[in-house]
Parts: sequence; structure tokens; C-alpha cells
Amino acid sequence: MYTIYHNPRCSKSRTTLELLKGKVSDSDIKIVEYLKDSPSESEIKEILAKLNFSAIELIRVKEADFTEFKNKTLTEDEYINLMVKYPKLIERPIVIHGDKAIIGRPPEKVLTLV
Repeated sequence: MYTIYHNPRCSKSRTTLELLKGKVSDSDIKIVEYLKDSPSESEIKEILAKLNFSAIELIRVKEADFTEFKNKTLTEDEYINLMVKYPKLIERPIVIHGDKAIIGRPPEKVLTLV
């Protein structure tokens, strides 16, 4: 099973999903529209572990919702809580397969999981 944390309004996310659909059957893809179905704190921690990222590496630091936090030093848990509260801060798309995950930037990177 492949899980994609997807934003249908994002061209990179749409392209990543299409590349994935070109390699695996639709029934093997779980699409999570993370702006509607926001990941929990534990889910974000699991994603970070699979990506081997620190929390700040998963944050879209250019998003307007991040502006007030830009020059502050936050803990891992504080960054994770920001992503729970403001899911649009989460970098996209994220594709997970088993114990591995990848950010689809560029979208072709997803092919390393297939």
C-alpha cells in the first residue's frame, strides 16, 4: 500500500499522484487530503521517522502561517504542533510505502519507492 499526503490544488502533488498511478494500481494507493483530514501529532512523528527528517525540514517555511515563527527557535514538539494546527505548513506531497517515505519534489522522486 502506498499512502500519499495530497493537496489536489498543488501541481507537484497532482503530478506525483499521476506518476504513482502509472506504476501501481489505484487499489494500492491511499490518498489523504491532509488539508481536510489533518494528520495527528503521532502521525506526523511517524512520517518524520520514515523520512528521517527533523520537524523543521517538513515545514513550508515560506507559508504565511509560518511568518510569525520564522525567527523563533522552537522545539521539535513545537514544530510538530504547528503542523497539527496549520496543516498547510506541511511540505507536500509525501508518499509512504512500508517504512519508507519521500517528498515528491521533484515529483519523479516518488519513483524510487516503486
